[in-house]
Amino acid sequence: MTKQYVDDLCYEVLGCAIDVHRELGPGLLESAYKYCLQYELTKKHLSWQSEIRVPLIYDNTNLDIDLRLDILVEDLIVVELKAIERILPVHMAQLLTYMKLTERPKGLILNFNCANIFREGQKTLVNEFYANLPNK
Repeated sequence: MTKQYVDDLCYEVLGCAIDVHRELGPGLLESAYKYCLQYELTKKHLSWQSEIRVPLIYDNTNLDIDLRLDILVEDLIVVELKAIERILPVHMAQLLTYMKLTERPKGLILNFNCANIFREGQKTLVNEFYANLPNK
């Protein structure tokens, strides 16, 4: 696995989100976008899992807290979906935490409640797991 592979995969996921947004536009509930994005991912032959439980270990104890990430693509990219006015720092902190707890290198926040998902409706984040990957 390389940074290039992860970046290319992230680009494909973003392309799927753009297709969904182009078709539906803003104004629907997050769940509608989620199902449509999953459909697009399947069309592109990308594997995905939905509502993945995020483990929380505190003081060497696995706590039974119902943390769930929205979509995990190809067991690498954490995708958090939103249908909100704007992406806030707390949303980025949430994604970074999910990436850390699941040990995944890259994540995407996709906010479908915007005019242009590519320009204003997405944030791509990486962490130390990404930094440790080879470039090519």
